[in-house]
Amino acid sequence: MNTTRMIIDVREPFEYQADHVEGAVNIPPMELMAGPSVLNDVDKDTEIILYCKTGSRSNVAAQLLQQMGFTNLVNGISAGHVRKKYPHE
Repeated sequence: MNTTRMIIDVREPFEYQADHVEGAVNIPPMELMAGPSVLNDVDKDTEIILYCKTGSRSNVAAQLLQQMGFTNLVNGISAGHVRKKYPHE
């Protein structure tokens, strides 16, 4: 996948369904720990913006992705923060 940026919502599916950043992919923590296939074709240097509700789960998710070899990780904290910083995503 030749995307320059990817947004991942690491909250649980019910949280994602209630509200999420447009274009965000939902990968909850348990799925992330299992090595989700959705990331198989993502370049390791793709900018990946992670968010949850408070930044705690997205911080842990960033550490997991770093262990998987991803190098360009951003903790976006929450949907509101991501929308403000990346308004056209």
